[in-house]
Amino acid sequence: MLSEAQILERLRKICDLVEATETVTFGHPTFQVNGKTLSVLEEYKSELGICVKVEKELQAIFLADPRFFPTHYIGKHGWITLKVHAAPLNWTEIKALVRGSYRLVAATGSRSKEAKRKQNPSAI
Repeated sequence: MLSEAQILERLRKICDLVEATETVTFGHPTFQVNGKTLSVLEEYKSELGICVKVEKELQAIFLADPRFFPTHYIGKHGWITLKVHAAPLNWTEIKALVRGSYRLVAATGSRSKEAKRKQNPSAI
């Protein structure tokens, strides 16, 4: 079984692939792109987990798998948490989850910037 430090190091390498920055929010290692969170390694109710954003329409598919649960506080926005010690970690799956989360988070930032440009075109 991997330690929390080992898991963090592997998650850090995956997040580096999408050029995420690492910070700490609420005491948890947090990976962000353009100031938007795409992944968090956190312990909640004594369960270490990797949190990522998925498309809201797909969230139920993940939640049918006992390795996942809705991320506390933000699950209603499409966030899921993979229980780190529920089963052997599939790092290919985790890489795909992080990349998917990146696409959702990066797209959100792009859409909001585009909306601001449309509201105030002279600010360009």
